[in-house]
Amino acid sequence: MHSISYERARDVAHAVELGRAPGSKFIGGGTNLLDLYKSGIERPTRLVDVSRLTLNTVEALPDGGVRIGAMASNTAAANHPLVRQRYRVLSEAILNGASAQLRNMATIGGNLLQRTRCYYFTDPTFKSCNKREPGSGCAAIDGFNRIHAILGASDACIATNPSDMAVALAALDATVRLVGPDGERSVPIAEFHRLPGDTPQFDTVIRQGELITAVDLPASTFGAHSHYVKVRDRASYAFALVSVAAALDLQDGTVRDLRLVLGGVAHKPWRAEEAENILRGQALTPEVMERAAAAAVAGARPQAHNAFKIELAQRAIVRALQTAGENKGGAA
Repeated sequence: MHSISYERARDVAHAVELGRAPGSKFIGGGTNLLDLYKSGIERPTRLVDVSRLTLNTVEALPDGGVRIGAMASNTAAANHPLVRQRYRVLSEAILNGASAQLRNMATIGGNLLQRTRCYYFTDPTFKSCNKREPGSGCAAIDGFNRIHAILGASDACIATNPSDMAVALAALDATVRLVGPDGERSVPIAEFHRLPGDTPQFDTVIRQGELITAVDLPASTFGAHSHYVKVRDRASYAFALVSVAAALDLQDGTVRDLRLVLGGVAHKPWRAEEAENILRGQALTPEVMERAAAAAVAGARPQAHNAFKIELAQRAIVRALQTAGENKGGAA
């Protein structure tokens, strides 16, 4: 047993003041933090409850974008008319995550901060986990690594990011809004999550005491022709082995611009820029899509048990592109 305090934040400023102390953790829906706390993986000395903060709105921005409050539930965000009409790939990604009960509790901010589901991280009986105990090693590298990374990993960690939502946000060029002891700042979603390198214990660039207040989505030409594909072991409720967010700007059958982002394959949402370069200015023919899919995984470094992800990712990319190209716009 260890002592822990609980305090409810009155407003954002109060939350930041409470959260700046070492050992403090913000708690919203609690769908990930409480599990990690019960397992002894997270050991906060203070829980700062931000669930009552008025950060749960979804609103249109003057420039044509949309702001989603960090305390909006996943269910509310996915089903909001602005999200469904303008950013169908985001609605699809969120609704592919977890179960309905969890989506009702989980928040947008919490989704961005959820931690990997690597078995060697979530089970403290495995002593070698650099993410949990820096310098202890990575048991997954020589262990059962079927669900692990094939891109962007390091000798220190081969875990993957579990978020479906973050993959779609990366495809939409979203921005994460933060407030902390040093004031406000905005971080592009592509820079928010980190690759493991030598410090895999740090999942994101967030600082102690910083609170996610909102996610901003810019006005997008990708809304109509977009799609999220998730491949998992069971359709009812499982994390992605591979996922793909494809968002296209099509004119007369030609790809004017696009975003192609993979999930389940790296420590962060993985943008396939080489594949985008192949597709840009082209029609979505089978040959072009297959060439782009191969380019997306050209740098893959599979482990003993997950080489299947290379072909799986290519097939998922083609499927996502085909479906996105066929979509006619409107709600997801």
